[in-house]
Amino acid sequence: MTATAQKQSAGSAVARCPICRKPTVKTHRPFCSKRCAEVDLGRWLKGGYALPDEPAGKADDMFPGFPGGDLDDDGS
Repeated sequence: MTATAQKQSAGSAVARCPICRKPTVKTHRPFCSKRCAEVDLGRWLKGGYALPDEPAGKADDMFPGFPGGDLDDDGS
């Protein structure tokens, strides 16, 4: 690889907006604009980034004596 090609490939590592993939702008980092920042905030507020919960009943199967779990008769 030539020196010019190395400089071009090194310079192509531009931070991208997670919403629209345009290059970021310092005043709105990590986004490219106020609009994309507000889109992201809206997703957070509506629960768009929430992790799925386990189905009800799975936790009950794991801890049958909840609260307290599988303790011996002496409480230990």
